[in-house]
Amino acid sequence: MPRRKPKPPSQTWRTFLKNHMMNMVSIDFFTVPTAKFRILFVLVILSHSRRRVVHFNVTAHPTANWTAQQIIEAFPWDTAPKYLLRDRDGIYGTIFRQRLENMGIKEVITAPQSPWQNPFVEKLIGSIRRDCLDHVIVLNESHLSRILSSYFDYYHYDRTHYGLAKDTPDERPAQPRPSMGAKVIELPLVGGLHHRYEWKEAA
Repeated sequence: MPRRKPKPPSQTWRTFLKNHMMNMVSIDFFTVPTAKFRILFVLVILSHSRRRVVHFNVTAHPTANWTAQQIIEAFPWDTAPKYLLRDRDGIYGTIFRQRLENMGIKEVITAPQSPWQNPFVEKLIGSIRRDCLDHVIVLNESHLSRILSSYFDYYHYDRTHYGLAKDTPDERPAQPRPSMGAKVIELPLVGGLHHRYEWKEAA
């Protein structure tokens, strides 16, 4: 029996995401294999407003308690968003839902097998793989955490986004040429996978 094609995003769903963009985050997991064929799980929480990764963590053994704890670490004090968008993974169980309720966060749950309903975090995960993880061999949890920390520094400050009018999540200002004698220098980022170009005064 042929599989049904996923329904395209409805205008109603697009409008909902747009209307609540300033007060919504997405959460999702993705997996990364190591050099020794272990599977590591990465949790990411993405703010919709500036496409900023507000929290991530790595574990070999995700549990409901661990996942719920990530919400506290992501949103200390009074920084919790109004909405959290997630899929129907069973790891978001009772403990997780109670944690959100206690923090005043309202869940928005996608339909079954509908990753298009969580477009921002799905696009982020694709970027992480294409820009970074497809080009490195991960050794262990701490190694993966360092790689992702380096990548997110690049992602926030250097990587432009069409959804942000080709700006970066951290709104990096254009660097004016300091003088006619200044030269462009190349700075390696993410272990040399990417580069930043800046003006530097000639010696």
